[in-house]
Amino acid sequence: MTTIIGDNVISALGFSSEENYDNVKAGKTGLRLFSDKYDIPEPFVASEIDDERLETAFNQLNIEKSHLYTKFEKATIVSANEAIKRANINPADDKVLFVLSTTKGNVFLLGENEGKVFDSKQVYLWRSAQLIAEFFGNRNEPLVVSNACISGASAIIAGKRILQSKQFDYVIVIGVDVLSKFIVTGFQSFKALSQDVCKPFDAHRTGLNIGEAAATVILTENPDNKINSRDIVCTAGAVRNDANHISGPSRTGEGSYLALQKILENVNVEELAFINAHGTATPYNDEMESVSLTRAGLQNVPVNSLKGYFGHTLGAAGVLESVISTQALKDGTVLKTYGFDTLGVTNLLNIAKNNLKTNKKQCIKLLSGFGGCNSAVLYTLF
Repeated sequence: MTTIIGDNVISALGFSSEENYDNVKAGKTGLRLFSDKYDIPEPFVASEIDDERLETAFNQLNIEKSHLYTKFEKATIVSANEAIKRANINPADDKVLFVLSTTKGNVFLLGENEGKVFDSKQVYLWRSAQLIAEFFGNRNEPLVVSNACISGASAIIAGKRILQSKQFDYVIVIGVDVLSKFIVTGFQSFKALSQDVCKPFDAHRTGLNIGEAAATVILTENPDNKINSRDIVCTAGAVRNDANHISGPSRTGEGSYLALQKILENVNVEELAFINAHGTATPYNDEMESVSLTRAGLQNVPVNSLKGYFGHTLGAAGVLESVISTQALKDGTVLKTYGFDTLGVTNLLNIAKNNLKTNKKQCIKLLSGFGGCNSAVLYTLF
């Protein structure tokens, strides 16, 4: 079984999995309004990693030529380093593989003056992945997963399959994205961003927020790592494409439904503690998820979204939200959906409006993205 033996989250809400989880449980949000950032005239709400705190954490690693690493790479290394310490593994071992999940990487380097300090190749995702693996002394070719919003979940599923193939004993999955003018203006061009904190599944939702984060999980199927009580196992995962549209989800939730159908093959729905939905607070995504969840017979299971705490963290979302959800599972808690008040989707989903207690041992992480890509991951607490 694929077990999570180490994790870490860096975001606007903290620099550890526990700090982030505690702040979410306390109902705190990392989202705030930005005006004139990147010289963009239109204000937007987003979450941002504390630059000063990140610099302090990165400098503590005593890295030579640290100025040659971008914020993207620094956040990735700091997050992975803490998770590796928790897992107590040697990252340089030949049986360890690094998997980087991101949608944009160092896209800011395409700016007119931004690339002068850094290696021009750092604009490529593969180069950042190499730098990260090299920092940890790992000689294996790292894997990059860039599959729109489902990148993080896709990377975890890929890691699970790699372990099952017996090629490696450990897979270090890191999901990371940071904000840039390119990203913000891109979402603004879709008219998708809200100037208020987002309201997933709410009747008065006005769009999404974006955010930056770096999140790491370390997976293993090594028989030397015995599964103990309170361990989290990635029980099943599926990716299904419905190729509906370059940006709009299927109105029937086809791909999401098929991914759910696959991971639910051996699951008693009554045993699910909750479903952590993608829940972007956009009109089409939330409606589509209400359709797919109802088609899968999950309309009575508590549903939450974490976007009101972190915003949409792009390639980090699947990893970050998996970590927070599994922390909640260990804590016996269904986290509330920040910003939700009045149901605003066609199907009568059981949206968590307040934190709830649960003694159930399984949860689902659901994601959907541009191009009609969809994923679902099932986690089990032992």
